[in-house]
Amino acid sequence: MSPELISILVLVVVFVIATTRSVNMGALAFAAAFGVGTLVADLDADGIFAGFPGDLFVVLVGVTYLFAIARANGTTDWLVHAAVRLVRGRVALIPWVMFALTGALTAIGAVSPAAVAIVAPVALSFATRYSISPLLMGTMVVHGAQAGGFSPISIYGSIVNGIVEREKLPGSEIGLFLASLVANLLIAAVLFAVLGGRKLWARGAVTPEGDGTPGKAGTGTTGSGSDTGTGTGTSAGTGGTAPAAVAVRSDRETGGAEGTGVRLTPARVATLVALVALVVAVLGFDLDAGLTAVTLAVVLSTAWPDDSRRAVGEIAWSTVLLICGVLTYVGVLEEMGTITWAGEGVGGIGVPLLAAVLLCYIGAIVSAFASSVGIMGALIPLAVPFLAQGEIGAVGMVAALAVSATVVDVSPFSTNGALVLAAAPDVDRDRFFRQLMVYGGIVVAAVPALAWLVLVVPGFG
Repeated sequence: MSPELISILVLVVVFVIATTRSVNMGALAFAAAFGVGTLVADLDADGIFAGFPGDLFVVLVGVTYLFAIARANGTTDWLVHAAVRLVRGRVALIPWVMFALTGALTAIGAVSPAAVAIVAPVALSFATRYSISPLLMGTMVVHGAQAGGFSPISIYGSIVNGIVEREKLPGSEIGLFLASLVANLLIAAVLFAVLGGRKLWARGAVTPEGDGTPGKAGTGTTGSGSDTGTGTGTSAGTGGTAPAAVAVRSDRETGGAEGTGVRLTPARVATLVALVALVVAVLGFDLDAGLTAVTLAVVLSTAWPDDSRRAVGEIAWSTVLLICGVLTYVGVLEEMGTITWAGEGVGGIGVPLLAAVLLCYIGAIVSAFASSVGIMGALIPLAVPFLAQGEIGAVGMVAALAVSATVVDVSPFSTNGALVLAAAPDVDRDRFFRQLMVYGGIVVAAVPALAWLVLVVPGFG
């Protein structure tokens, strides 16, 4: 049995044990990385740790720490209230606002994980407050980031178009952008319909007043009861009831002074300035999102230590262990050549259309655990031999690979999926992790075949 095949089988065993024995998959993956790296790949400790995602570790810790402070001092409450005002109380529009916001950020040059790191914590805080499915809100944020991710001036678009030019393949910058935009927009529309969007529309418009009173709907009632906040509203995606589910939390619930539940306090103003500084630093100066977030969190912690003490406990340490462990093992796979081995095996198939769909699936599966751009950088050159035969259109093939390798970033093992998992407040993380994993599996199974059918089979380019 080849070392590459052994490494893949060990990964399968890790998944099975984690699923059946409720052991943290990250801890299992660290053990697997040590065993396979030492006994099969002949790697030393430095070689094994080469795959440890240090940058992602800092991003997960820094962003969740900063937004935990924002939750502790009520800043996210204020942002949620402001968002409701912005859309005139139409809660159903908020997921689309978050989709558009992350799409705009990536389209103008933000790295996809940076955009998700900025938007996801606010979006998921909103989801918790208004009983919106966290799966809906989280996936809308990620798909929004990918919708804008291949604009001609974006990071992903520039890299892929550069690879195409280097390999002397026909290319279409606008075609690549539109393929990703349309694919993610259609997926978002399906998600919105399936995960409670119609119930959100049925709520109508809410009118949060910051006093604990359920909002009144424009076309129906989202809550009923007296001004003491005892009404009930239907929880989207759950079918149950959530008392005052659409009311912004009042100060009687946060312990603040009466009448300041949605007002700005010095701590909240400082936190808002910190969040703006995070956006400016990441987008304007290309600074690392994780290191910037940690620095800003430390500044806020020094000024308001009580909020910091509560926030440290809310850092998603189990998620950090999970993601870092799995990605370290994937790094061992890359180090020992398993990824290249699989790609070359597919590239050698004599049937171009079959090779094309298999490459799309390899891109999707591997990208669910590793760098999307890195996978495209490896797979596009592998596709050159059969693209040169003229039976497969290069423009359609590159677009199909791009879509297949990025829509799967909703996986909880990818950077974007991990950020969504870590940013979700007040949820059952094990259950949310399983939801993201199942949804990611559905995307991996369905999207590459659809992308191949729509973009490759017609022979575009």
